[in-house]
Amino acid sequence: MKFPAYRPRRLRSSEVMRRMVRETSLAPDDLILPLFVTFGKGVRKEIKSMPGHYQLSVDNMRKEAVQVKSLGIPAVILFGIPERKDGTGKSAFDPKGPVQEAIKAVKDGVPELLVITDVCMCEYTSHGHCGVIKDKDVDNDRTLELLSKEALSHAKAGADIVAPSDMMDGRVRAIRETLDENGFEKVPIMSYAAKYASAFYGPFREAAESTPQFGDRQSYQMDPANTDEAMREVALDIEEGADMVMVKPALPYLDIIRRIKTEFGYPTAAYSVSGEFSMIKAAAEKGWLDGERAMMESLVSIKRAGADMILTYFAKEAAEILRKT
Repeated sequence: MKFPAYRPRRLRSSEVMRRMVRETSLAPDDLILPLFVTFGKGVRKEIKSMPGHYQLSVDNMRKEAVQVKSLGIPAVILFGIPERKDGTGKSAFDPKGPVQEAIKAVKDGVPELLVITDVCMCEYTSHGHCGVIKDKDVDNDRTLELLSKEALSHAKAGADIVAPSDMMDGRVRAIRETLDENGFEKVPIMSYAAKYASAFYGPFREAAESTPQFGDRQSYQMDPANTDEAMREVALDIEEGADMVMVKPALPYLDIIRRIKTEFGYPTAAYSVSGEFSMIKAAAEKGWLDGERAMMESLVSIKRAGADMILTYFAKEAAEILRKT
């Protein structure tokens, strides 16, 4: 059908009309809020590069969880900042560590809120890398045991989902076997299956105090130029027992999200990372763009690409807007 019989603008004539024919919908149920839990009491430390976000002690984490649930957001993902770090990140599986205590506090206070935990060593190691160092590189196989211990400690504390983000080969299988052997076969794994070595992680590293003290993470995180490799990574993780897969970052990798969803049909998460959040916030503060519209447009684009779940620092702001519409 061609003009003038067909006029696409007919279906754009009003807000009600546009809503009625809208192809992609976004709801609070699609959102997961990342939170940073630290040691101590009464801590609410501002993260300067991420306006509106804080390092929170366990007592404040419970209050945050109540607010998150009230906005209709179904889940949070926890990142820990321990009191002590060492070369192997032993505090990652301390049963009284910040994440383990925060899991209990959130589940006690808001049992309906799903608690996902990031499983990685970078926040807990003195060198800031995601595992044990050998010859100035991460020793893949030695790190698997530590990741398995960390995931198990989270499950014992009551985590609903564990999410390994380290990008070690074989970590999904190692974690799945450890959980199953210890009676946690019902705990799902959300795998960071396609995690790229990205420049967009900068603000997160301030928030989680996890900047590498030497080198970078390109020997274990993916090359931004690769797409077929992402498919192989996802296939491996599914074969090893992943229940959900994730793409990180989100906006620069919308093509990867779409391809994974199309080829595998698995529940697919996308992590809209700290850099994506902070660049919109900074541009809005400068008056260079409409921050609210840019936020919602970016989230809709991630959902449109095929993401079932979006991990985003905009979760609370977006949920407030969505609840009004």
